[in-house]
Amino acid sequence: MNASAGTGVFLLSVISIPISYLFNSLIYNNSVEAVFFAGCTTVLILTISVRFLLKTPEDPLFYVYAVYAFFSVLNLIIGLEQDNVIDGFMTFYLKQADPHINTAHGHMISYWDGCVHYLMYLLMVAAITWGDSYRAIGLYWVGSFAMRVIVYILGNVVGKHGILVGPLFLFHILYVLLSVWACFRIFRQPSTLGVKLSSIHEAQSKTLFQRPLDLLFMIYLIPATAFCIFRGLVVLDCSSLWCQEYAQHYEPYLKDPTAYPKIQMLVGMLYSGPYYIIALYGLVVPGCEWMPDLTLVHSGALAQAQFSHIGASLHTRTPFSYRVPTASQPVFLLLNVLYALVPQALCYRCAAGPAFFLRAQPDEKAA
Repeated sequence: MNASAGTGVFLLSVISIPISYLFNSLIYNNSVEAVFFAGCTTVLILTISVRFLLKTPEDPLFYVYAVYAFFSVLNLIIGLEQDNVIDGFMTFYLKQADPHINTAHGHMISYWDGCVHYLMYLLMVAAITWGDSYRAIGLYWVGSFAMRVIVYILGNVVGKHGILVGPLFLFHILYVLLSVWACFRIFRQPSTLGVKLSSIHEAQSKTLFQRPLDLLFMIYLIPATAFCIFRGLVVLDCSSLWCQEYAQHYEPYLKDPTAYPKIQMLVGMLYSGPYYIIALYGLVVPGCEWMPDLTLVHSGALAQAQFSHIGASLHTRTPFSYRVPTASQPVFLLLNVLYALVPQALCYRCAAGPAFFLRAQPDEKAA
């Protein structure tokens, strides 16, 4: 299959730029020139997109990701306009949107969805177009989507703004349901990890000390478990002097009344903590076939969580009293960046060299 359908999705996502400007001009500016220019650009790009989308793949997720790519560009526009980088594109939406989107956390998920998710949607659309497997990227997206939705929805419910039931809320629920369906379809796709029997036997015959990289990951997982549990205790208002001093001097954002950091740390304690223990087992015992998939989902979730947490902790939308003090920023960045990057390295190790985690099948042919 040629790449025309994928090209059409890209053009369809770009059309969100003139469309947003057109609607904003119609509602607020009433500028004939602006409306005419945005309208002509929209019609032109839409015509070209339809031309490329005449022959589309049969995979229904192609259409889901095509729509999501469109809204990802809109989210990027929202983030840029909120930070006054651009103006006149989404003013009509920002004045009607729920107050949660104007928080520092709302800013960061707009950037994440407009950049990282957008790239993943385009990669998965390209894979579908060419008939390739997109299961690995899909699992990474599953983790990122799950973390984003869990923290954002629960934060809206228990945070200072509460939850407003309206058209936007119902639209968000529809997005969640459709995405959950997409997650199940991704999980049902067959694994593409193909390793020769001889490679599996060779990898599993090595002791832990003969696998120094795995040993380093195991050493990391122990303090990482303690760190995620510690931050969970901090947001639970633990009376320990260590917890109080850490929240005051290093991460005051954990006490932000929007409740997003509190929910995020609790999710980390309840899910990342057990994951690290399970990952320790998977690095010691050979044949844990679930390890590559689990690391993909977790690394996607943690990447989204840490990006949002680091950005919101430093963002000007966060009240000054909850921002990271200037003197503590080097320590804060060192801890949180390492906490975000090492799981990505572990994920790459499991995906690039999965032989240790696979089970040798008797009917496989040796090399």
